[in-house]
Amino acid sequence: MPQPEPTVDFPRLQQDLEALAAIGRHADHGIHRPAFSPAFMDAQRWLQQRIEEAGLSLELDGALNVIGRLAGPPGRPAVVTGSHIDSVPGGGTLDGALGVVAGLEALRRIRELGVSLAHPLEVVAFTDEEGRFGGMFGSQAMAGHLTPETIVNARDLRGITLVDSMQALGFDAMHALRAARSPRTVQSFVELHIEQGPVLDRAGLHVGVVEGIVGLFKWTVRLRGMANHAGTTPMNMRHDAFQGLAELAGELDRILEEHGGDASVATIGRVELRPGAANVVPSQVEFSLEARDIDPDVLTELGLGFRRAMSAIARRRGLMFEFDVLSEIDPVACDPKVLAAIEQSADSLGVKSQRLPSGAAHDAQSMAYLAPVGMIFVPSKDGRSHSPAEWTSWESIEIGANCLLRTLLRLATDSASASTSATESAST
Repeated sequence: MPQPEPTVDFPRLQQDLEALAAIGRHADHGIHRPAFSPAFMDAQRWLQQRIEEAGLSLELDGALNVIGRLAGPPGRPAVVTGSHIDSVPGGGTLDGALGVVAGLEALRRIRELGVSLAHPLEVVAFTDEEGRFGGMFGSQAMAGHLTPETIVNARDLRGITLVDSMQALGFDAMHALRAARSPRTVQSFVELHIEQGPVLDRAGLHVGVVEGIVGLFKWTVRLRGMANHAGTTPMNMRHDAFQGLAELAGELDRILEEHGGDASVATIGRVELRPGAANVVPSQVEFSLEARDIDPDVLTELGLGFRRAMSAIARRRGLMFEFDVLSEIDPVACDPKVLAAIEQSADSLGVKSQRLPSGAAHDAQSMAYLAPVGMIFVPSKDGRSHSPAEWTSWESIEIGANCLLRTLLRLATDSASASTSATESAST
């Protein structure tokens, strides 16, 4: 008679989630743990202590990624899980944190059960996934995507540099270059996360199997016109920078329809007007423009479409147009074998799962450059996230954590992949 598949110690998982949620919580009930802040560093220390108490080996790499490791056969690549514990200002308790704490619980439970592994297991809390300094710093460092130039130029919205922020804590930001890992050291990566969208909640499902993660480009755009008196300058003689922005905003749907796909979205989320006086025609508007899609070719077409539209608007209104690229993240397709392991694990729990894309960026995108990746979503009530209103039922959290545990076991006890990895390692 087959043995039942293992489950997490759910009361212990609850206790850890609640303990982490207390770090950086403000009076608004939101979590304030931006990367390298005092609250973030407190959370890092809490996690390191929990890893050591679990009997796992602990590493803090040059990017301040916290890594817990359960040893397996020497020389074989690790099955890795994890997410992040930094937050946006006023964020929710589960965004990122769920994947880290559930990953820790999965490794802790596997160690307690004494499972014979074909691959080591690792849980990682990646640094600055929320992009205080512009990108997914920790996972990009591990994937080898950082350069000295990107590190030196990284700064937050207040102008504080990454170099100064880490130096104030006693760390050298350039050591993040040492965090890069070889693909030979990672067999696969699985991330558990709340959906941050309404699909699972509306469908009444506990598990989402992510097929792919959207890519995006994010620009800072400037339209420059001419300041003039708001009462004496006729409308047909104005070079009004804000009118240029207003026209572009009205064109968003058309640009998406002509150049995008069904999953395309675009957002103007930040606007600054100059000189910013009620009686002066605006001479400059600076704004953010972000577009996302699952298809890299569609993203390229969207970029061209926006540039053409802004050039035409600037020409008609006598404006100058320029933009800076803040970030570009490629879309990622999740691996069929990892998807199958997730679906088999959901089936073993007796729950229905649904395949869906991720409209948000995640550390799994960076890790896809090292190894096959997959993601497990659990529902977020009404799709809320990046907000104190973010909420997921304990039932869904327990199911998601058990799905992660069983997925990791399927990948880390796969003797066929271990043999393949050993052969590949011997031939390199």
